Amino acid sequence: MTLIYTLAGLVLLVITVASILRTLVVPRGLYSALVYRLWAVLRGALRQLAAPFGSDYQAHDRAQTWLAPLILVGMLSTWLIGMLCAYTLLLHGTSELSWGISFREAGSSLFTLGFASSDRLRLSTLDFIAAASGPLTIALLIGYLPTLYGSYNRREVEVTLLESRAGEPAWGPELLARQSLVDTETALPQLYRDWERLAADIGEGHSNYPVLLSFRSPQPNRNWVVALIAVLDAAAIQLAICPRSAPPEARLVLRAGFTAMRDIARTLRIDFDADPEPDAPIRLSYEEFDAAVAMIVASGITKEREVADAWPHFRGWRVNYEALAYELARRCDAVPALWSGPRDFPATPIPPRRPADRRPKSN
Repeated sequence: MTLIYTLAGLVLLVITVASILRTLVVPRGLYSALVYRLWAVLRGALRQLAAPFGSDYQAHDRAQTWLAPLILVGMLSTWLIGMLCAYTLLLHGTSELSWGISFREAGSSLFTLGFASSDRLRLSTLDFIAAASGPLTIALLIGYLPTLYGSYNRREVEVTLLESRAGEPAWGPELLARQSLVDTETALPQLYRDWERLAADIGEGHSNYPVLLSFRSPQPNRNWVVALIAVLDAAAIQLAICPRSAPPEARLVLRAGFTAMRDIARTLRIDFDADPEPDAPIRLSYEEFDAAVAMIVASGITKEREVADAWPHFRGWRVNYEALAYELARRCDAVPALWSGPRDFPATPIPPRRPADRRPKSN
């Protein structure tokens, strides 16, 4: 039996260390079963807490604000408990200590650097390894936090800047309409360049550190998935209705956007079509597109294609990212914005609020 306990402890220790390394150290988008399961359990529990409020999105947002910190605490707790059980099995299997003493010895080594150990005159190599494991795991998680918050800060700065351009919550047609209303269409190429770089940053950061998906924006009506959908939709609409005057940056941001979503989807093991047909159906309807184009044209943008001719081109772009964007927005419990898909809680799409025109009237 001692051999079985030793092997069981060794296997559990290897599994725990592998989880720590793949989550905190390995610079590649690897699937973390621990993060996914913590996300699923905690997200479900927080949704139940917000369920009595029905379709009140603000209540759901307040509840889900706690998801990311709870996942971080859950990760650390799970790893420490896993190592505690592993070292208990190893000590019991490699010595004559009872289960109670083995548990106390493992805990004292793991959490107090072995200073509380008093049942043996000599410490083994296993005690020193256990004594180093606890502080090292905590140190790795502490070093992990600046990386998370650095990526979070870069993301949220651009999401906040987009609010004055695309409304809150962000919406692609509103982005184009506002640029026309305030005569800033020439700023769109730079906006697309900024979001092309941000999309690459999001794809790299959120696939390597999936817990970032659970970090919510400071304001309830802002969300990085919704903002990215808005920028991609604006670029796709501009290419569809204004093919001659649309900047080349629109194509680049579209490519960067759906590539980032696919990188995240691979890490989360979300199935998607890597090469969809351009005429494949999408969930957004032609009537919604037609109404949005009419609003954009009314704001002052001159269309170079008729809506019926532009629709296949817009659909050909959106088919590359719509399904993934909707799934990510659902998993993030993002604000139910226009053109962002359904949610797991009762929600009615919230249109962006356009500020009143405060320009002085001419005499």
